[in-house]
Amino acid sequence: MAKVQKTSSSASGRSKASSKSASKSKKKNVLPAPPPQRGGVEMVDPLVRAQMKLYEEAMGLFHQQKFQRSKQELEKVLEGPSKELADRARTHLRIVEQRMKPSSEQNPKSPEEHYQRGVAMMNLGRWDEARESLEKARKLAPKADHIHYALAALDCLTGEADSAMANLKIAIDLRPANRFHARNDEDFAFLQEDPRFTELLYPEKDGYAG
Repeated sequence: MAKVQKTSSSASGRSKASSKSASKSKKKNVLPAPPPQRGGVEMVDPLVRAQMKLYEEAMGLFHQQKFQRSKQELEKVLEGPSKELADRARTHLRIVEQRMKPSSEQNPKSPEEHYQRGVAMMNLGRWDEARESLEKARKLAPKADHIHYALAALDCLTGEADSAMANLKIAIDLRPANRFHARNDEDFAFLQEDPRFTELLYPEKDGYAG
């Protein structure tokens, strides 16, 4: 009987241990799930992701000079929720429509047409074409402040500090409000450490110098 009782006690102990283990396992299984991650891909609107995909496809077609198909995709991008993507698409849509015209009509003629093409080329990272168009625009409209401003931004993007300062100064002389725009314009990040840039944008600080 003693042996049977020992066996029963041992079995009972194992049963309790097993029961505790199962209880712990159950407790682990019912732990609350971690909170959903914030930021990153998880929080991006799926409609924006779809809009971005359309935009990328449209630009791929654009670079392949498949303008008709690119135009169709860009028009779809305009319907998406992201205003920034829609604005980009609208800019490139104008270029696509221009490229689709007969060759005799493709070349921009007015200062504004050259300016718009120059800005569009900047957005594509095609610096040489951007400069060519903006230089033509400036030649046709030497007093247009926004053209000088765009050239200053292009100079920053291509690492031309001296030229950027010269163009930005002209843009500000023609329209002082450009001084305040440039203070918050990321295109001029290249000049942030240049003391000439600080003097030009914050003339009120001159009284503290020297």
